[in-house]
Amino acid sequence: MKSYTPFTSLDDLQYYITPPHDCSYLVKRSARMVFLDPMQRIDTVTLSELSRSGFRRSGDFIYRPECHLCRQCLSSRVPAALFTPNSQQKKAIKRNQDLEMRITPTSQAQDYHYDLYERYIRLRHHDGDMFPPSYEQFEKFLVHSCTDSFFLELWKGDRLMSVATCDQLDDGLSAVYTFFEPEEAKRSLGVYSILNQINYVKSQGLSYLYLGYWVPHSNKMNYKSHYAPLEILLDGQWHRLNQHLNADEIQRLGDSLLTTLPSHLSR
Repeated sequence: MKSYTPFTSLDDLQYYITPPHDCSYLVKRSARMVFLDPMQRIDTVTLSELSRSGFRRSGDFIYRPECHLCRQCLSSRVPAALFTPNSQQKKAIKRNQDLEMRITPTSQAQDYHYDLYERYIRLRHHDGDMFPPSYEQFEKFLVHSCTDSFFLELWKGDRLMSVATCDQLDDGLSAVYTFFEPEEAKRSLGVYSILNQINYVKSQGLSYLYLGYWVPHSNKMNYKSHYAPLEILLDGQWHRLNQHLNADEIQRLGDSLLTTLPSHLSR
């Protein structure tokens, strides 16, 4: 690893950059990650500034893609006060009105959290890089954190249905990862969990739900574009998309991000 200082005002922190490796989202593409020294525990204000600059947390690692001639990992966030659910999202709300929300710090994770996580990975992501699940993996990914994190849970009586791992920010929430009951497909729990997080942001008088990276050429990531309006971080500025893009528009956006240098490098 090499020491690295990204273009950011947070220059009192120590960063590193990885060597090129296979991209997790796009085939036949390489990727590099800039990450914060994982030994540094940061406060909510610092994590918020990092999130606004395009960083993301996974376990103890806070990272941002730094790839040559590719900028498809677009940090995305939903302005909660402006969000209006579409017809499909309204149906998900109706299907899940019988669920109760509870909050648990990730440091107080229980066996029933892991049991749901394990079942979710085995049945929904058996062909992914998180299979097979293990308790060690669960702890490193979702329980351990360099900041204050919590589970936003949805329960039906005494049955845990969904868990959204969240980081508290000074302007909203960062949605780290969501897992849910895989045998309840008709409920659209993945959709409803995001809607519940947006409503939680509103209830706290905050502004944004940060959804992580939207990658236009990655079909599995395009669900994020369904939450409109959506703001994306491009060339260091947040830009608002006021409506859902169609497939052709998403493809053209992705194409432009594979061929265009960042503005501060192309002058």
